[in-house]
Amino acid sequence: MSEMKAFAEQLGQEVGMVTACQVLGVSRTGLYRERPPAVQSEEPVKTEPRGSVRALSETERETIRQELNSERFQDQSPREIYATLIDEGRYLCSYRTMYRILEAHAEVRERRNQLTHPNYQKPELLATQPNQVWSWDITKLLGPAKWTYFYLYVILDIYSRYVVGWMIAHQESAALAKELIGETCARQGVLPHQLTIHADRGSSMTSKSVTFLMADLGVTKTHSRPHVSDDNPYSEAHFKTMKYRFDYPVRFGSLPDARSWGKGFFDWYNQDHHHNGIGLLTPADVHFGRAASVRQQRQQVLQTAYQEHPERFVKGLPIPPKLPQAAWINPPKGEEPLL
Repeated sequence: MSEMKAFAEQLGQEVGMVTACQVLGVSRTGLYRERPPAVQSEEPVKTEPRGSVRALSETERETIRQELNSERFQDQSPREIYATLIDEGRYLCSYRTMYRILEAHAEVRERRNQLTHPNYQKPELLATQPNQVWSWDITKLLGPAKWTYFYLYVILDIYSRYVVGWMIAHQESAALAKELIGETCARQGVLPHQLTIHADRGSSMTSKSVTFLMADLGVTKTHSRPHVSDDNPYSEAHFKTMKYRFDYPVRFGSLPDARSWGKGFFDWYNQDHHHNGIGLLTPADVHFGRAASVRQQRQQVLQTAYQEHPERFVKGLPIPPKLPQAAWINPPKGEEPLL
């Protein structure tokens, strides 16, 4: 660097580089170009971050957090808490700061202690013959006036679809359910450890009296999961068949009237109704072991029809619908009903 530029460098520290270069007629760009490179330190100097004077201390933040999670405010939003405290003459911080404090502890959520429901197991029941699995339920029948009802109790064998027991009463009662189950088990000759009875979680179904009765009879009981109607499909389907029948009345005039209609319906359902789920056989045929002979008789009729007019049967000799070998409530994944 020339002497003039060195003098300009010294003068620039007193009057500024722009003024020094103008007075001495030195090119400022050239002066900067000839400067030696600045020596940088190998490690950058670390500076401690300075906290804002407006920031809350850790003690204050913890006090606010405890207030937000207190029993009084645990079910309220920070905005609601902020407004409440302001009305009471107290100011802790802004509601945005309340949100930030909760966010720092992953508490921007429902802060109350919630009831944890048990993990109900899905019932998986298999019946391969009658009197292995029964399903029972209660439904309301409309009475003669508004807000009056009769209660229909129905016990159904899921394999044969046979209604093994039913009753219509003025009320839903665990005592009546206990009586019906006991009489039905005796009438069907149920042996200890032979039968499983499935139901939903109604008060009568889960009552202690019914539970003790089943324990005394050696009957296993199972229940549907809460709010899962598919866990009791046979009873639900049966009630739909009943209430969609052409002669099902809108209202029943009296309890004897309801019982009279029920007797006619259940006689038809068990003895004459050809159920699609059991190969168009009647529940009584399946329940009392007549299914094989009925199917054999049907096969003979179809054989005769085929011999008389084979041209009418493009797929060959017809075969009557098969009776499923098993009935499931919630078959395991990948399990198909046995045919």
